[in-house]
Amino acid sequence: MIGLGEATHGNIEFQQLKKDVFEALITNEDVYVFVLEGDFGSSQIINHFILTGEGTAKDAVNALDYPIYRTEQMIKFVQWMHDYNRKANADKKITFYGNDMQRYDYSKEGLLDYYEVVNPEAANALTEQLNYVSNDTMRTLTAAQLQEVNDIMDNIKLDLQSNKEIYVQQSSPDDFAIALQYMEIIRQRTELLLTDDKHYARVRDQYLADNLQWIIDYEETRGHDKILISAHNGHIEKTSASLAGYKSMGNYLAERYGEEYFAIGTEFMDNTFQALNGGSDEREQFTVKHHSQLTDAFGDIESNEFYVDFKTASQSAELSKIIHSEQRMGNIGDDFRAWYKIAKMFYTIKMKPFDAYDGLIIVKESKPTTVLE
Repeated sequence: MIGLGEATHGNIEFQQLKKDVFEALITNEDVYVFVLEGDFGSSQIINHFILTGEGTAKDAVNALDYPIYRTEQMIKFVQWMHDYNRKANADKKITFYGNDMQRYDYSKEGLLDYYEVVNPEAANALTEQLNYVSNDTMRTLTAAQLQEVNDIMDNIKLDLQSNKEIYVQQSSPDDFAIALQYMEIIRQRTELLLTDDKHYARVRDQYLADNLQWIIDYEETRGHDKILISAHNGHIEKTSASLAGYKSMGNYLAERYGEEYFAIGTEFMDNTFQALNGGSDEREQFTVKHHSQLTDAFGDIESNEFYVDFKTASQSAELSKIIHSEQRMGNIGDDFRAWYKIAKMFYTIKMKPFDAYDGLIIVKESKPTTVLE
């Protein structure tokens, strides 16, 4: 398992690295499964597009409902995966997943579509029971309504498990497995809405790790034993360095998979990026300059983007000392305020690079993405 982090979601270079790294891994390591820190249900729309060609790359990306991905770079990446699959042998085709659970609509739609095939009568009843559950309404659902959703998911799980043989005969083992996961994603979304803000990030990262575990196990049955997961640095790194004090997805992966989990972080120096301004609906461009012992050690390299392998770097006494000591590393989410620039503590986080990652891609100068309407 290879993790690829983003120091910030709002940069062209970090989004382009998804394709660059994935293409290299396909060529050199036979990695054909790509996982995004994105909604599981809507990611199935992208997977359907790249495997069948139905629809467009732009529509598939827009289905994610995550503005950070509604960019020219992401659309080109999805189109590239589609074009690759047109020429690839069946066992070398790319599959695309999301391992996040912060949306309802496409998982609900996928689950109901499955029931239309295997049990139309149940599909009609479930459509009525879940008519109030959507991305638009989820923030206004009461605790009683959310508990009702959980109860419905429990009943669906029991029904799927009890009728597995019949349903698989009417569909396929793959469709049945995906339907079960749709149900699990809806349950997780509901549990998150019932979770207080203090514990939200902790529960979400645990679910991110669990959903990735499901993808790994499922793809292994299909003959694929290598996966690339792309997410924010904070989810990829192994040490749970967040000041919020919760366990990161990368920490779970390191515990579960040991050396089979290879984490690549990213870092910036001069960075202009876009993000939401102070939790509003308005996006703005911000610029920060970030230099540390780690970045300055490679200041003479001419390339704008370069990879530092920490195992190799450890052979240098000078570099080993740097990567084994605490460094302030870039850490910007999808929310920023102009006053954050007054102190590095607001856009970096302290961690020991060697403990957090196996390697690091440093981008000396990075430019902002544009979110497409």
